[in-house]
Amino acid sequence: MYKPLFLLSLLALVGLSTPKASAAAEDSLLFYTASDGVKIHYEVKGSGAPVLLVHGFIVDGESWKRTALYNDLVAKGFQVITLDMRGNGKSDKPHTAAAYEKDAEANDIMGLISFLKIKKYDVVGYSRGAIITARLLVLDKRVGRAVLGGMGSDFTNPEWPRRILFYRALSGEPVKELEGMVKRVQESGLDQQALAFLQKEQPSTSVAALGKINRPVLILCGDEDSDNGSAPSLAKMIPKSVYHTVPGDHGGASKTQAFADEVLTFFK
Repeated sequence: MYKPLFLLSLLALVGLSTPKASAAAEDSLLFYTASDGVKIHYEVKGSGAPVLLVHGFIVDGESWKRTALYNDLVAKGFQVITLDMRGNGKSDKPHTAAAYEKDAEANDIMGLISFLKIKKYDVVGYSRGAIITARLLVLDKRVGRAVLGGMGSDFTNPEWPRRILFYRALSGEPVKELEGMVKRVQESGLDQQALAFLQKEQPSTSVAALGKINRPVLILCGDEDSDNGSAPSLAKMIPKSVYHTVPGDHGGASKTQAFADEVLTFFK
């Protein structure tokens, strides 16, 4: 059973194929069209070294703007890229499981990076965003440095019980310990079916694949965060990784100045 603290933390937080790229201004918003026609909303601020911020579950790219990290990266002269991954925010939300399988989200990001003509970029992913960032480390040689925030080693298991439980709950099955999460999704007007498919098709990265990553990686978690398994164990799986903690739980750590300071020090 998952502890109430985990649920509160969650609520607080709350391709390799050639893309048919296009961008359009729509109400001052930018969209990239993926190879399967799904439109991905993105924003770019600044003009320095590119840093991509990858959001977690039941939030979108806008959530980064409520963190110290976003503001500090802009102030320090980085080019900050945020996006709403498919199924979230202003991006399209397909209602077929196939639209989320086979690294669809990582492929969207790689297509967007190509569309923006970026040759090298750093990445910060938090919570579920760290899972997608791990896929980028495996799939995209343009990634320089990466931060896996709020993540432990559990996502390496393709049959991760937590992922399956979330899929069941969002699919309408009664899961008592996740009733609050489902209620929040419904009250917030989020697309519950799309979120269910995101959990159903959420990728895993094997220990063997993590062991082949040769880029610098920072594993960064709140000192009260164990929601996703052991972060120290994850750090041991990635050869050039370091593990640091900041004060806070899963829902709060990424918003703190301490989190921002650790990332900026790592990027130096």
